[in-house]
Amino acid sequence: MTEKIYHSNPFPKAVLWGAGVLLALSLVAVAFGRFTGIGTVMNPQAKPRVVHSLHFDDRADGAVVITDAETQQVVLELEPGTNGFARGVMRGMARGRKLEGLGNETPFQLVSWSDGRLTLSDPATGHVVEMNAFGETQLESFAAILNAASAKQESVTQ
Repeated sequence: MTEKIYHSNPFPKAVLWGAGVLLALSLVAVAFGRFTGIGTVMNPQAKPRVVHSLHFDDRADGAVVITDAETQQVVLELEPGTNGFARGVMRGMARGRKLEGLGNETPFQLVSWSDGRLTLSDPATGHVVEMNAFGETQLESFAAILNAASAKQESVTQ
């Protein structure tokens, strides 16, 4: 026969309630900042330095092909198993479009700002991802895409 073991000191319910309240308040604060702009850090004087309109397409072998929307030239190919962060961001933004019933006709905007920020935005959905928020290594992956797009654009204009 098996015996049931009961603990004489169960986890305090007050701690669970406190964690729940803290989580709820955090979500409310994030939503408040998102919808009002209060409490968010933005630099209204920042100007776009470099803007590239790009298409991101998955290839059958698992590579992601990045194409300049203006010249239709391939800027960079992310081989399978590489650039996990960049792939994740791009797929997340593509998923946002799919959920809203949008195609990939509108190019994404990769922007380098005068205050040092780097953003990837989707004009079709209005979503913007601040690359600086994810740390130096992740920022470098999109800076490499920006640099490749700039180099490709310079070679086309010469």
